[in-house]
Amino acid sequence: MKIGLISDTHGYFDESVFTHFENCDEIWHVGDFGSMEVIERLEAFKPLRGVYGNIDDKDIRLKFPEHLRFQCEQVDVWMTHIGGCPGRYAAAVKPEIVNNPPKLFISGHSHILKVQYDPKLQLLHLNPGAAGKQGWHKVKTIMRFEINVDKIENLEVIELGSRAL
Repeated sequence: MKIGLISDTHGYFDESVFTHFENCDEIWHVGDFGSMEVIERLEAFKPLRGVYGNIDDKDIRLKFPEHLRFQCEQVDVWMTHIGGCPGRYAAAVKPEIVNNPPKLFISGHSHILKVQYDPKLQLLHLNPGAAGKQGWHKVKTIMRFEINVDKIENLEVIELGSRAL
């Protein structure tokens, strides 16, 4: 399963996402879509999974959950917008992560691109950074990776250019 991972678009959609996610089976958006237009464009392109973020309005919150936990092949995946990272998990998710850790924990919100393994909980944490123009990040980023049975492989970080462009 080839996954395109994106977050924090804040209503902005970079057309190059279509090229970068062309060979993906699904797109996962980790919140702060910012508009239904972003959702509609992604859904028209590929199957979409997502969670709402703190800036998303009621229509987006009705369409997507705050937390999404699911199996992709044999990988237990948990996506949430405000989740923190290893050593600094958000209070709202920490008890569940500690008691029942997923294999792959994905969050957004910080606009900080991060790939970090948590050896204590034996999980991989991903944050694709931010693909929109809002925020303090300097470069728009997304990720692409594969899930092959129970392995997370071929992770790529893709820079979409300056936030200012």
